[in-house]
Amino acid sequence: MDMSVFDLFKIGIGPSSSHTVGPMLAARRFLIECGPLDDVIGVQAALYGSLALTGIGHATDKAVILGLMGETPQGVVPTAVDQMLADAEAAGELNLLGVRKVPFKVASGLVFHKSESLPEHPNGMRFTLTRAGGATVDKVFYSVGGGFIRAEGEGQAAAAAQVEATPSAIPYPFDTMDQLLEHGVRSGLTIPQMLRANECVKISGEQLDAGLDNIWRVMSDCIAKGLDTPGQLPGGLKVKRRAADLWRMACDAKASDNRANDLPHDALHQVSLYAMAVNEENAAGGRVVTAPTNGAAGIIPAVLRYYAQDCRPSDPVTGVRDFMLTAAAIGMLCKRNASISGAEIGCQGEVGVACAMAAAGLVAALGGSNAQIENAAEIGIEHHLGMTCDPIGGLVQIPCIERNGMGAVKAITAASLALRGDGTHFVSLDEVIETMRQTGADMQDKYKETSLGGLAIHVITVNHAAC
Repeated sequence: MDMSVFDLFKIGIGPSSSHTVGPMLAARRFLIECGPLDDVIGVQAALYGSLALTGIGHATDKAVILGLMGETPQGVVPTAVDQMLADAEAAGELNLLGVRKVPFKVASGLVFHKSESLPEHPNGMRFTLTRAGGATVDKVFYSVGGGFIRAEGEGQAAAAAQVEATPSAIPYPFDTMDQLLEHGVRSGLTIPQMLRANECVKISGEQLDAGLDNIWRVMSDCIAKGLDTPGQLPGGLKVKRRAADLWRMACDAKASDNRANDLPHDALHQVSLYAMAVNEENAAGGRVVTAPTNGAAGIIPAVLRYYAQDCRPSDPVTGVRDFMLTAAAIGMLCKRNASISGAEIGCQGEVGVACAMAAAGLVAALGGSNAQIENAAEIGIEHHLGMTCDPIGGLVQIPCIERNGMGAVKAITAASLALRGDGTHFVSLDEVIETMRQTGADMQDKYKETSLGGLAIHVITVNHAAC
């Protein structure tokens, strides 16, 4: 499997990995691959399928323009985005990759094909560049979830290359959990130890640890900012940010001398707030880490903080690294054998996968066996099977933010169940991943990040009827 932990955990910007991060990368890549831009006189982007249907709510329009300007998800300053876009629209031009100014207005430069999808994935986009003299360059890209992108035909080409490829240079190649478990039996190594060995084929151990520590630092900062930022989320639904106020109430209760009102589930309530804090930051367009997507970005940071603070580990630094390596292994399997795209298989591929990743990571960090790790991941996905992606108003707010809080609690529950067993279980992780893939294939498109079904239409219909 040619995938890295840093492919699953990417520092980016909200509100969506598939609708914001991916399109930004695709727009920038398109211009880079076009070669010299000195004779370019115009550019246009056309969005299809889910990108068109929920693109405004997911900031796809903003992301495409930023990408054409040469910005990257990890490099753009979130607080500067609105002013940059306003200045470009007022000037009526874009500075492509910062080197070539061309006329551009949003109304004509972005086209939304809401009733049409491109063949390889629901998240399709077509870029067209026009040169002086009338010559055009046209290319299609797909944003396939988690910030991953591919050009038209790259999916088939990669599959063909994999069939003909020589055995991988990594010491523990795996395309299924069964293969990874077999490696563990033969080598005597844990899953995080095997993932570390695979990563260290391309980078040093010091580089790997520095990268993991930086990802955790960004996740922690995101939680902290979310817990400290009240107010209202953008987008028109007037959704109030709740994590900060609820966190203040929890802290005040802890600080009081009267503990009579404490409840047994207070620790899990705090975990929910960690996750909600991250996803409120994501909904506001802040700095987040795909884990494995932006829509599910709060679950893994919340469970990681629970591990580091509430589980009282003797070596939290090593534990966090093992957690992330193990979580990445689960995410790799889900992406390869099913999907992590809500537009492709619904929210089971986002919140469900993130729950499985977090559950497996927590078991690994707490010293569980490889079999217990697999069990925890399987439980995490099994109890999200069939979850639809139906964001109200096309915004990554309702039900997305609360779903992360619930997913984090489910992950801890799954880890607890697995750790109290001996690793034997009836349904394998490979089987439940295949079930998730088939369930997604059977799911109607209106429940796959189109805002054409579920809560997305029923809540709005009720609100309109009441007006």
